[in-house]
Amino acid sequence: MSRAASRPRGPQALGACGSFATLAGKATALDALDRALRQTLPMPLRDEVRFANLRGGRLLFLASTPAWATRLRLLQAQILATARSLDIRAEALGVKVSPLPRIELEPDRVRELSPAAATHLRAAAAATADPEWQELFGKLAALTKPSEPSR
Repeated sequence: MSRAASRPRGPQALGACGSFATLAGKATALDALDRALRQTLPMPLRDEVRFANLRGGRLLFLASTPAWATRLRLLQAQILATARSLDIRAEALGVKVSPLPRIELEPDRVRELSPAAATHLRAAAAATADPEWQELFGKLAALTKPSEPSR
């Protein structure tokens, strides 16, 4: 039985993958290698590709489009030289086209105070003798959503 045939492909049980520490260590090493390899690439290309894995002496990359994959393949000699300078034994470069996950930040939600909340804040400011608290309550009350004119 060949070595490739003895190893299952696809999803595996977590217990078959090794300890969490081993998986986390491998992920950290791959992330560091990704940063080291991509930093030598020209700027537009650097943002459109990701290093995915080192398998059997082959550096595997993901590219967002076929055009970016082609540009990456044209830099194969440079990438392999960089890998060798990092003591990575790689003889080939593989590139798969796959949309890269985009990390989109959620916009900050603006929370507006109701007129009733502003009234309570102004009352709290009037009730305290501390000028710092009065100023803070006043600033908060100023964040009140303006009331819409009724029709």
